This record gives sequence, C-alpha cells and structure tokens, in this order.
Amino acid sequence: MKRPVIYCDFDGTITESDNIIAIMKKFAPANWEEIKDQILSQKISISEGVGKLFSELPSNKRDEITKFAIENAKIREGFSEFVEFARTENIPLYIVSGGIDFFVYPILEKFGPFEGIYCNNSDFSGENIKILWPYTCDSSCQNECGCCKPSIIRKINKDEECFTIVIGDSVTDLEAAKQADYVLARDLLEEKCSEWGLNYNGFTTFHDCIDEIKSRIEVKRTSC
Repeated sequence: MKRPVIYCDFDGTITESDNIIAIMKKFAPANWEEIKDQILSQKISISEGVGKLFSELPSNKRDEITKFAIENAKIREGFSEFVEFARTENIPLYIVSGGIDFFVYPILEKFGPFEGIYCNNSDFSGENIKILWPYTCDSSCQNECGCCKPSIIRKINKDEECFTIVIGDSVTDLEAAKQADYVLARDLLEEKCSEWGLNYNGFTTFHDCIDEIKSRIEVKRTSC
C-alpha cells in the first residue's frame, strides 16, 4: 500500500474557529461581513477577498492584532497527540493554510517541527496591512486561491505515489479535497464531500482523525 501523506488545514481545523474571522470581528469596519459572504459563496476569489479584508486594517495595529490572534486561538482537542501519531508512524504532515504568517507560525511553534508549513505572508510596511501570496495557483488551477492547496499537493507529490489525506473544513479546502485519496472533513467541506461522492469521514476531534486513519491504512515506514 502507498505510504500516507497528510495535508492539514489550520483555521477552523487545527484551531476550533477561524482566526481571520475572529480578527475581523474584533478590528475590521462593518463592511467586512459582506466580503466574507462573497468569499464563502465563491462570488469572489479567496485571494481577492482575504486581500480586501486585511486592507481594511491599519498596520500600526500589528502588535495588538497579533497578540489577539494568538491569545484567541483555541487548539482542537487531540491535535498534539495527532502530531505525535504522525511523527511516530513516519507520516509526513504538512500544514497548508489560507491563514497568515503572523499568527500561523507562532500558534504552531510549540507543536512542531512539521514536514512543512504553507500559508500567506503579510506586509505591515504601508498604512494598511497587505497580504502577500507566495504559494499561488499553478497552471492546473485558475481559482486565485491565494495559498493554493491543490498546487502545493501536486508539487510535493510530483515524483511520488502516495496516499494523500486532506483534513479541512471550509472553502479553502474544496479543491484540495478533490486531489485527495481520503478526506477528513468538517462543516462546509463535509457537506461538499458528501455532495461530490468523495471518500471521506467527518470528525470532531483529532482523536477521531487518528482512529479513522488507523482504520483505513496500513502504515509503512518505507518511503513512497
């Protein structure tokens, strides 16, 4: 059997709620919800929407926003054990996030190291916050994802035959789920996996993820 590789979302998956939404509720002007709804309904691209959201926030609030994001984040039950499970069983675990570097890295720091962390970057040098996109869509994706998860998966898996597991919850995970051999899903992603007939299971905690992965794969210690 092919060796598993895990691609795990951050906001609303590793954390119990979406950190960008929490930041906007606290700091953004009233029109942010309209932009959020346009992103979730896919009326505008993720990169356009997230860029617009953060462009409403002044850069001089960097420390306040960062402190709030880190302190507000609540880690989903079982994540530490899940990381240890992947490490013990020699399963590469990549964090692929539509979130932003200034909160993703410090929140994850105590749980690492990981095989890799992919997220969007931030620029506080101007009057308002600017989001940078180091992991844009490849030629096979035209969705303007921002941090393009399917493109990352294709690049990492390019020369390997692996059993690809995607864990996620929302609009940023939809295209990645289509690339997966198996999906662990919550919320919108779970609804879409059911609608599309993908190979998936729902989950509540990362203990569920450990159990589901154990029940579906034979863990091998050899490389792909």
